[in-house]
Amino acid sequence: MPPDPAKGWVASYDFEMRVAAAGGAVGRINFRAQNHPLLELYRGHIGYIVAPEHRGRHYAERSVRLLLPFIARHGFSSIWITCNPENWPSRRTCERLGASLVEIVPLPETEDMFGRGDRQKCRYRLDLEARLIAP
Repeated sequence: MPPDPAKGWVASYDFEMRVAAAGGAVGRINFRAQNHPLLELYRGHIGYIVAPEHRGRHYAERSVRLLLPFIARHGFSSIWITCNPENWPSRRTCERLGASLVEIVPLPETEDMFGRGDRQKCRYRLDLEARLIAP
C-alpha cells in the first residue's frame, strides 16, 4: 500500500493469514514498512486480526514469526506492536513473541482509534535479532 503522509500513513503490506487445515483465510496481518513517531507511540508496525471462529490457535503469533525475516530485510532491528490494555489475547501474543511491554500510553483525541473508543495503547517492543533464530 502506498504511503499517505497527510494521514501519517507509511508504506505497508497487507497479507491474508491462510491455514489449509482451516479451509483458507483465518485473518489478516499488516506490516507498516517505515518508521514514524505515530507508529512507535500508538499504531505499531504490525497489525493483525484473526476471525473469531479461528482464535485461540496462535495464528497471529505464527504470522508475525513468518514475517520477521521479511521485516529484517526492510532494515528493521526492532519493531513496535501496540494493542489496547484490555485486549489480553493480543497482549499474550506479544509476550509469546518475546516482545517487551515498555509502557501504556494515553491515546490522543487526534488519533482515529480514539473516535472508535480506544483510550490507551500498550507499547510492546520486539527486537528482531534474537527472534529470527528463536522457534
